[in-house]
Amino acid sequence: MSSRPIRLVLGFLTVGFWTLASRILGFVREVMIVSFLGSGPVAEAFFVAFRLPNMFRRFFAEGALNTAFVPLFAKTLEADGEDAARRFGQEAFSSLFVVLITLTLLAQLVMPWLVYALASGFADTGRFELTITFARILFPYILFISLAALLSGILNSFGRFAAAAAAPILLNIILVAAMLLAWLLEYPIGFALVWGAALAGLAQFGLVWWAARQLGMGLLPGRPRLTPKVKRLIIIGGPALLAGGVLQINLLVGTQVASYFEGAVVWLAVADRIYQLPLGLVGVAIGVVLLPELSRRHRAGDSPGTRDSMNRAAEFSSALILPATVGLLVVPVLVTSVLFERGAFTPVDTLNTAQALMIYAIGLPAFVLQKVLQPAYFAREDTKTPLNFALVSMLVNLVVAIGLAPLVGFIAAAIATTLAAWVNLVLLMRGLRELDDDLTLDSGLRHRLPRIFIASIAMGALVLGICEMLQNFVSTHPVISLVGIVVFAVTAYGCIVVWLGGLRVQDLRSAIRRTRR
Repeated sequence: MSSRPIRLVLGFLTVGFWTLASRILGFVREVMIVSFLGSGPVAEAFFVAFRLPNMFRRFFAEGALNTAFVPLFAKTLEADGEDAARRFGQEAFSSLFVVLITLTLLAQLVMPWLVYALASGFADTGRFELTITFARILFPYILFISLAALLSGILNSFGRFAAAAAAPILLNIILVAAMLLAWLLEYPIGFALVWGAALAGLAQFGLVWWAARQLGMGLLPGRPRLTPKVKRLIIIGGPALLAGGVLQINLLVGTQVASYFEGAVVWLAVADRIYQLPLGLVGVAIGVVLLPELSRRHRAGDSPGTRDSMNRAAEFSSALILPATVGLLVVPVLVTSVLFERGAFTPVDTLNTAQALMIYAIGLPAFVLQKVLQPAYFAREDTKTPLNFALVSMLVNLVVAIGLAPLVGFIAAAIATTLAAWVNLVLLMRGLRELDDDLTLDSGLRHRLPRIFIASIAMGALVLGICEMLQNFVSTHPVISLVGIVVFAVTAYGCIVVWLGGLRVQDLRSAIRRTRR
């Protein structure tokens, strides 16, 4: 294997490791929340309130910043050097700071309308006022986390992934500590969570700012200037911001549907937390590492390198996400009950959450492969095409969620989200084929992808058979059973996929040898 795919995989593994650690702590956090609060009004108020700043964060952090700032910064760094890149970073940082301060102050004034737009089913209930109070405390989180995202983009462009990937861990650590302290002091858990989240935003910003400072990129707010590069950022970032808005409308529709079914906001949030583990581990790692890589390759006119990077990313992500998808489809109730069924979270909550989890799991491959395909557009500074595709998926989500809700209840939100993800993926694939004939599946991916799929299905069939044979043991010893099933599934999948040729042992050995040099 060449050194380029090795570096790319090592980047995926670095981000994936820290993301996995964050997701594990996130599980601990969510388990504690539902154990203390169940699916009651305080839990629902917190989940909706926390969704507001996260929704706007995705506009800026995962929308305009990730898709517009990172390619521009990476190209400036490559073409003009560190001094020019630092000046551009400072200009973007100052402009973003002013926008976020204005947004935060405005949100405080219109918070009741924002909450109603997100969860109108809460109106005329005690959940509505509580959600408004929580959201006002939480909203400044967006200021620090979005500035942290910009600094993370700078770090990633330098190939420094660890600090940015580790920052989310602070949120989970602080929230877990806040709940434990509130429990010991008999302080309301809900208020401990919202104050803890606001503090965590500041802590995450501090971590990535310190890491950026080590590179000479310790940026501070200054007078914003509308320079040519900032204008270019706005031109490219505008459609990306709108595309992020479209995706958030999808989430808004789901929350609106769930708000009319008592407990559904929590069920969907818990299911989301479970499937976000593999999605975060693979999808986020792919997106974070691949975009700067493709931007550099495109700048250098390296079409073979671009194609190789995308195909290896698709291969790497498929080898991890397909067996995870099958696993969640085979044992959703067992996974949910072992992880969350305790305290105020009841067996009824488990069954409802497992239903949503199965639907979300079907969409996992689409969610992850979007992260592989979108950077190819963004590296070319094309944010309009993904926006158009996102608009189509938004309409699909809207029609399906609202249309199915009277028929199937809260699960309509999960069905709509998954279907919209697959529609968006198909459009991205078709668009990419028209954009560049070189960005197609190479022989390696065409050979390995079907074998990875077959190995995943075979693994799922074996797990299902074992669960049927040991049904009584699984029901009486769920924790031991889940651990055993995971170990067996990983081993079985590894053996089958290597035997079929979906993965080659010699490639893995070569990667390890090169890493040690």
